[in-house]
Amino acid sequence: MRRLVLGFLMLALGLWQTVATAGTLQEVKKRGFLRCAIVEASPGFSAITDKGERVGFDIDHCKAISAAIFGAIKIEYVPITPQTVFTLLQSGGVDIFPGGATWTYLRDTSMGLDFGGVYLYAGQGFLVRRDSGIHGVDDLKNATICVAQGTTLEQNIADYFRARSMPYKIVTFANIERAMDAYQAGRCDAFTNELGAMAGRMQGLVKPADHVILPDVISREPMGPMVRQGDAQWRDLALWTFNAQIAAEELGVTQANVATMRKSSVNMEVQRMLGVKGDFGQYLGLQNDWAYNVIRLVGNYNDTWDRNFTPLGLERGLNRLWKDGGLFMALPFR
Repeated sequence: MRRLVLGFLMLALGLWQTVATAGTLQEVKKRGFLRCAIVEASPGFSAITDKGERVGFDIDHCKAISAAIFGAIKIEYVPITPQTVFTLLQSGGVDIFPGGATWTYLRDTSMGLDFGGVYLYAGQGFLVRRDSGIHGVDDLKNATICVAQGTTLEQNIADYFRARSMPYKIVTFANIERAMDAYQAGRCDAFTNELGAMAGRMQGLVKPADHVILPDVISREPMGPMVRQGDAQWRDLALWTFNAQIAAEELGVTQANVATMRKSSVNMEVQRMLGVKGDFGQYLGLQNDWAYNVIRLVGNYNDTWDRNFTPLGLERGLNRLWKDGGLFMALPFR
């Protein structure tokens, strides 16, 4: 989660023990569905429509993993909180947390968990009232800031403001929703969160136009899917499923044209990726058309971005492909 729990992290450091984790793919196949951890009510990332359908960037990543394994969407969504997700992952209660957390040193090395690449480059920002006279983070000197309790967001604020000798008052709440409610009720001058999640939640304010996200970003938040440590095949599956979506965008393969591209493309990398040439699927324990199914059922990276973030007005920024000035470069299918 874009906001991890420092207290729980320290607890996990003390409690984690090595567990047998190999064979997750075989367990998922035998079970017949994927157990995917999600954060509920996070517009843009995970939400439920009026028709009862789950939608969002994180939901699409659950679907991509399922599509790679089954060629179909077979998922049990398991709602988690910052306090439960790591225990669930470590114990096998969930197979993957595709929404991921910020990839940090301690999370990667000390908790018995692994990251399957970076799926979103984000950063921490601030939401203020448009008529507040606050135009940048420098204007937040002596401000009161609402934040979810025990998150990395708290630590980022402390580091940033201390380095600039800027006094401030932090007001913490049990979760993001309560912090946002407190901001809306006027208890704080600013609300802070990861920018993408904040853009989504901003739409839920009574009068969204009365508020503005400041242009400053105070932290780096490279986020990626998390899996249990010790299962290289499962981690590879998470990594290459996402990489297939990036590669598809680079190669011009979209959800709309993937069937045609599979039949007619003369690009050998496209043919290898979509299972026309070679036996690439067997190395992941999958069918050779696994990536074709990912793009067919979910789409490439740009498809998922347009579906979930473009309606929120969120720019891709660093999440563009390298050739467009961003940070994403697909690993080759060869």
